[in-house]
Amino acid sequence: MWQQVMTWLARHMRGRYVRMLEEEVARLRAENRALVNSLLGTAGFPPISLDDDVRRGPVAMSPVRRRTWTQIAREREVAAAKSLPNK
Repeated sequence: MWQQVMTWLARHMRGRYVRMLEEEVARLRAENRALVNSLLGTAGFPPISLDDDVRRGPVAMSPVRRRTWTQIAREREVAAAKSLPNK
């Protein structure tokens, strides 16, 4: 009888523990998504939403990043320097 009680208790506690771990995983995923969105926002990319992940599927292309005027000017300078003949 004591063995049955211990088996039932272990099964019950294990279920609660697994549920607690699953909730922790969900919380950490949400936190990671928030951190990634913060970094993407700093870099100029649109944030990732949960609906976007579901709609896109596992493989998706990220949107093209819009460059700043400073980056465009720097790229033009590099292109102009490459087009000059070497002396």
